[in-house]
Amino acid sequence: MAIPVKTLRLLRARDPHCWHCGVEEDLVPHHRINRGMGGSKLLDTLDNLMMVCGLYNGAMESDLLVARDARGWGHKLATWELCSRPVFDCTSYRWWILLPDGSRVEHEVKEPF
Repeated sequence: MAIPVKTLRLLRARDPHCWHCGVEEDLVPHHRINRGMGGSKLLDTLDNLMMVCGLYNGAMESDLLVARDARGWGHKLATWELCSRPVFDCTSYRWWILLPDGSRVEHEVKEPF
């Protein structure tokens, strides 16, 4: 199932670069909570989606160390976690809360998660 065009448009406007490395080319939508094999489109929400480069997207799924770091940064979430968990922008060194309307608000970290 494809992500709706309107959702992709809002996602690209919010995320003009990869959250991990900052590149602006070869960006793909990434589900923080995986949809699974053809899973539910209910996870195609803007607070669960982020744009990352294809290289990082593949590495999160195939390299255990990259996946571990991605979980620490909120780039990958377990199915039981909430999408309101902050996400780290590795290029600006800032934490953000992604909102369902496609916006984001900065999150100041006071304690480790």
